[in-house]
Amino acid sequence: MVYMFLKDWVVAPFVNLIFRPKVVGAENVPTSGPAILASNHLSAADHIFMPIAVQRQIFFLAKSEYFTGKGLKGRVVGEFFRAINQIPMDRSGGKKSAASLSAGGKKLAEGELLGIYPEGTRSHDGRLYKGKIGVAKLVLESGAPVVPIAMIGTDVVQPLGTPFPAPWRQKNGFRVTTIFGEPLDFSDLRQRSDEREVARRITDEIVEAIQKLSDQEYVDAYAADVKRKLAKDPGTGR
Repeated sequence: MVYMFLKDWVVAPFVNLIFRPKVVGAENVPTSGPAILASNHLSAADHIFMPIAVQRQIFFLAKSEYFTGKGLKGRVVGEFFRAINQIPMDRSGGKKSAASLSAGGKKLAEGELLGIYPEGTRSHDGRLYKGKIGVAKLVLESGAPVVPIAMIGTDVVQPLGTPFPAPWRQKNGFRVTTIFGEPLDFSDLRQRSDEREVARRITDEIVEAIQKLSDQEYVDAYAADVKRKLAKDPGTGR
């Protein structure tokens, strides 16, 4: 399998040697059976540092733009994501987003690990933003436990707008850290899956668990909405 070969024999040895990342709580990831790995999202480097900390393959819900890029770079990225069996996530809402979530639910039904970023997009300022309820829909559909994850420092080694993570950005003993929290069990709420407030409650509890691990400042707004507002009026601040 391309994913496991690259992870175990190419990416992990290189990254561990050059960056010496720290991992906390890896034992909280189930060694078998389905689980949802729900993480904050600071940098494109999250896609590198989190997977190498887990022994099993993670099937990520990756934004669909990764699969449809133009030019040589876009085609290479798209083929790479297909080769490692990642799942295109349409973020436009409605039926397309529902279909993406169903593909993720299928992987959980097959006993796989599914990675998702509840914020829906990368944080542009290091703060933790309100989670979208797609993660809760997966929880209610599958009954799988949720492992909250905090990525710390990936935005330092690969800030927004830079093409790749760089070891020279690490200073004064800094190390990228991945923290896996204790699994959250929402199986008692599956019979209430048609109640929207239940999905909101589950999502908020997941994000709260991530915040406790990451110690980020929380913002009660969707990151995508804040980014759009900043694009229209940069003078509004963060």
